[in-house]
Amino acid sequence: MSDVVDNDGRSVGNGQGGFLVITEPWPGMLRGIWGDEERYRKTYWSRFPGRYFAGDDAKRDDDDLWLLGRIDDVMNISGHRISTTEVEHALVGDPRVAEAAVVGASDPTTGQAIVAFVTARGEGPSTEEDSEALVKELGETVAATIGPIAKPRQIFLTPELPKTRTGKIMRRLVRDVVEKRQLGDVTTLLDLSVVTSIDKAMRARESAAEE
Repeated sequence: MSDVVDNDGRSVGNGQGGFLVITEPWPGMLRGIWGDEERYRKTYWSRFPGRYFAGDDAKRDDDDLWLLGRIDDVMNISGHRISTTEVEHALVGDPRVAEAAVVGASDPTTGQAIVAFVTARGEGPSTEEDSEALVKELGETVAATIGPIAKPRQIFLTPELPKTRTGKIMRRLVRDVVEKRQLGDVTTLLDLSVVTSIDKAMRARESAAEE
């Protein structure tokens, strides 16, 4: 049996999000870590004593529990927990968008803010005015689909997104760029120049805003 709880381990109401926990174990679930029982207990049982917590974020409604993603893929925007995947789905729902990567960035007002990187289909907008119009419309689409609180603080149009050699988008590297951190492991990155171009685009936007 499962439940969705808040930071203090209390069950949340319908329409609210929180942490997915297992309250009654079953035979097939993880029972331990070979040679490190203490690590197993600390990792999966210490956050909410007596309940199994694997690190997933979820939302409850009248009939179901909705899995939103890993807690490190969930943003806390002014106390509202929003999945990066949820925002990405709203963006790629626009027929002009080929793919998107969304990350949470530190924000002094809201705790975290949403920053999105979008690759347009085809050749994309042909002018700066068209690009600005697309960015504005995509922000409004997210707000209409999820809610105003989910409208990205920034949306960047980029020809490519950083990917592994197998085609998986490396969001952690995008997050490193947004937070101005040194890049993590890039050994599986297909093309480092993609990350460099994203970094330059962000710096150019910041410089323009300061002028």
